Amino acid sequence: MSTEEHKVPGEKLVERVKELIREGNARRVIVKNDEGHTLLEIPLTVGVFGAVLIPVWVALGAIAALATSYTIVVEKKETPPAGELEA
Repeated sequence: MSTEEHKVPGEKLVERVKELIREGNARRVIVKNDEGHTLLEIPLTVGVFGAVLIPVWVALGAIAALATSYTIVVEKKETPPAGELEA
């Protein structure tokens, strides 16, 4: 599993998390504050979409109002190189 970190301002937090989820290869999204403390972890499984995520957007909106910047950590699924089969 690989991870990526994205620094975003508070007003872009919800929008950026939605973009990362729409990409479809994220397994977990973690939102951290400036001090590195985890504020929210969003485990993503196949079939998590739409109405199921409404409480997440509400929570993210509330969190976004608390500080000026955040770090979004995205754990992504590993994809095998082209032509390689999984064992």
